[in-house]
Amino acid sequence: MENITGRKSDTVSTPPGDEFIPARGALVRSPRIRKIQITAMTLLLLAAVINYLDRSSLSVANMTIRQEMGLSATEIGLLLSAFSLAYGIAQLPCGALLDRKGPRIMLGIGMFVWSFFQALSGLVNNFTHFILVRIGLGIGEAPMNPCGVKVINDWFNIKERGMPMGFFNASSMIGLAISPPILAAMMMVMGWRGMFITIGVFGMVLAIGWYMLYRNRDNNILSAEEIHYLQAGSVAARKEPMSFAEWRGLFKNRTMWGMMIGFSGINYTAWLYIAWLPGYLQSTYNLDLKSTGWLTAIPFLFGAAGMLLNGYVVDALVKRGMQAVKTRKVCIVAGMLLSAAFTAVVTRADSTGSAVLIIGMALFCIHFAGTSCWGLIHVNVTARMTASVGSIQNFASFIFASFAPVITGWILDTTKSFSLALTICACVTVVGAMAYLFMVKKPIVDQVP
Repeated sequence: MENITGRKSDTVSTPPGDEFIPARGALVRSPRIRKIQITAMTLLLLAAVINYLDRSSLSVANMTIRQEMGLSATEIGLLLSAFSLAYGIAQLPCGALLDRKGPRIMLGIGMFVWSFFQALSGLVNNFTHFILVRIGLGIGEAPMNPCGVKVINDWFNIKERGMPMGFFNASSMIGLAISPPILAAMMMVMGWRGMFITIGVFGMVLAIGWYMLYRNRDNNILSAEEIHYLQAGSVAARKEPMSFAEWRGLFKNRTMWGMMIGFSGINYTAWLYIAWLPGYLQSTYNLDLKSTGWLTAIPFLFGAAGMLLNGYVVDALVKRGMQAVKTRKVCIVAGMLLSAAFTAVVTRADSTGSAVLIIGMALFCIHFAGTSCWGLIHVNVTARMTASVGSIQNFASFIFASFAPVITGWILDTTKSFSLALTICACVTVVGAMAYLFMVKKPIVDQVP
């Protein structure tokens, strides 16, 4: 059920029956809260970097694996899609479990599982085995983004979530940016199999570290001042976990569908570039592995810059009095439309440098928008529903985005060109922007008895 009330001073709309907690005076973080924030964000940033090292490893090793195992571009696309499809489907139970068990258990187990399957990727001998480990990798990675949203929602005041969300999202792009040169160097030293095994083992160690060091908010005894800092400006939602009826009711919500369709446009674009950017540069401009690794890093650094800038822009506009929801929507729609425009002209680039620049701007804009998509959950969804809404949004977007790698691979096998695939991508991005503009109107809140 969707409700909205008109308090101009609220950063989120407050439904009837819920208590709005005003922020009186300047917000003060205790040293303990600051320490928790630093610890949580440091671990999240490391986890996100490892997460995207794992995701991009197959893309970087694309041409080498195709040659060694005799795979076509369509089969590589299927391997990439198997991950995203498994990841998307696993989002549904992941959100419900996260709201009940918390990020400590969910991210700890998820990180260990995905890292284990990443290590197994270095031992595969045929296409079927590769499909199976890619499915395991996708299931294991499912808790990552919803856990990040939940941790930031739990440990930062609503007016201060833009910057940590920007850093969290930017860390994924930093992972994508540093992974091509790092993974290319690892492949030249230990081969693609050794590369998979090494980063898998590192992820398992980090998973153990997360479980040992992080504690859920509900497992900490907080002072009155700490509770006030965390809750000031937010809606005091009920504490009990969502019922299945409430979770199922989200699929009847117009705003939820707008976020699902809209974020599909974000992820289709992002996943196409994650999956095929190294292959595009290598095949279109006849680059070797080392050159491909370094040039691929540049567009992803643009993406990281877009995420970081979004955090600054959102927090600055909200502090100047602009409504938190409106701020996010403007950033989302503008970023998606600009990204679509840049994607549409990628194939018109007449040099490697200009292609890298245009792709970089497309990624800058799409990730500027994507950061606000996650931030929209913080300001437009009741706190007890954030993990479920985030996981459903991710579920829909990755189910849809899973078509990007295989469609692109099939188009490449059929036409020997990326032109049609990039045009389709631009159109999908525009449709996503329109979904946010016309369907995301009201907040998602607890049902009123």
